[in-house]
Amino acid sequence: MTAQPEHPAGPRVTAVPHTINAIGDALTGAERARFYTEVLAAEEGEVPGVMRRWWKTAMLHRAPAAVQSRANAAAGRALVSVDDLLVDEPR
Repeated sequence: MTAQPEHPAGPRVTAVPHTINAIGDALTGAERARFYTEVLAAEEGEVPGVMRRWWKTAMLHRAPAAVQSRANAAAGRALVSVDDLLVDEPR
């Protein structure tokens, strides 16, 4: 007899490549426009920081439980929404 997990583990989320085009492709329409505006307006030394912030947003979109996390937080059933994980970095 083998022990089975209570909740089957899903496949790993594939990482968004850390390139401007890949990040832009992984964002929604409005986010994509803001991302390209920010990255094109950034000074040379600021581009990596802009990419890193938006890469995190793109990765959260791929998280399998992100929608449920947002719904739980809105309903008061969870302490933190996945979106609150990005609060520490200003946009």
